Amino acid sequence: MSSGCELVLVQPDDMRGRIPIAHMRHLYRVDEVEKRLGKLPPREHESLRATYERMIDKGPDRFQVKPSGLPAMTHLYDELPNFHDVLDDLRRQLALCSDSRDALEITPMLLLGPPGVGKTHFAREVAQLLGTGMGFMSMSSLTAGWVLSGASSQWKGAKPGKVFETLVDGQYANPVMVVDEIDKTGGDHAYDPLGALYGLLEHDTAHAFIDEFAEVPIDASQVIWVATANDARGIPDPILNRMNVFEIETPDEEAARKIASKLYASIRSEHEWGQRFDPDLADDVLDAMSHCAPREMRRALMTAFGNAKLDGRGQIDVQDLPDQHARRKPIGFVQ
Repeated sequence: MSSGCELVLVQPDDMRGRIPIAHMRHLYRVDEVEKRLGKLPPREHESLRATYERMIDKGPDRFQVKPSGLPAMTHLYDELPNFHDVLDDLRRQLALCSDSRDALEITPMLLLGPPGVGKTHFAREVAQLLGTGMGFMSMSSLTAGWVLSGASSQWKGAKPGKVFETLVDGQYANPVMVVDEIDKTGGDHAYDPLGALYGLLEHDTAHAFIDEFAEVPIDASQVIWVATANDARGIPDPILNRMNVFEIETPDEEAARKIASKLYASIRSEHEWGQRFDPDLADDVLDAMSHCAPREMRRALMTAFGNAKLDGRGQIDVQDLPDQHARRKPIGFVQ
């Protein structure tokens, strides 16, 4: 698929003052879609027909974006203290294309670490930093066999895969695609659910990716891949060999305090009611929050905000936080 030469400026939400540069890129051939649509029998394959009509209606062009210059990343280093190695690598790759007409190229990355350390949140921050969209697919579900590349239209209830949907229904030729829990695919599927990913991670073969539902070549070569996993032992070597692998540690106490403080400030600024609360968390609250996983912090803070509000206070106290050590009492009959 060819890329257009027209230079366009797009302004997504919250780009922190940066305006990303975008070219238009052709992702598929409309004449190929029209040809397949014309071959469908009348009153059959209505879902496939609707997919082809949607592709024709939307057209083949999508934004291929990159930041204008090397973007400011200080806020990410502050908000994600356990991701510094990943951010360093990302910054190096951004620097290579920051002052040239070259397209943005990001090596696929695999984030290894325990649940709740912020891996998916990091992917969202990368998409926002680059000014592009994001697609998400969980490989732990029973549908993992078709979530990447779709299911044949011959099957009842079949539909396109997430890669196809994100590219066709989105605005961008280079979205961030998150493959969550890639180590959970297991061996209970009729075929390798990661089979399509082998070609998608290779720039040359991804140029003509074919979703099994639509069966039309589509250019997925610009997709930015972020995979997450708890354990690398469940991931095939061909996948590991195509990715930069980073081990994400659980934040230490000081780092966790920073994350909690930043999150508190973020929640407070996002809501009108937040202005009724103190600008900073007390030290004893930060100490208590430092024992939460990053994934749990927002939920804990929202609970605390609500408890403080009900008590008529503009500051959060330790007792407002949910009890992280509470155990559920067993339900049953006493004999």
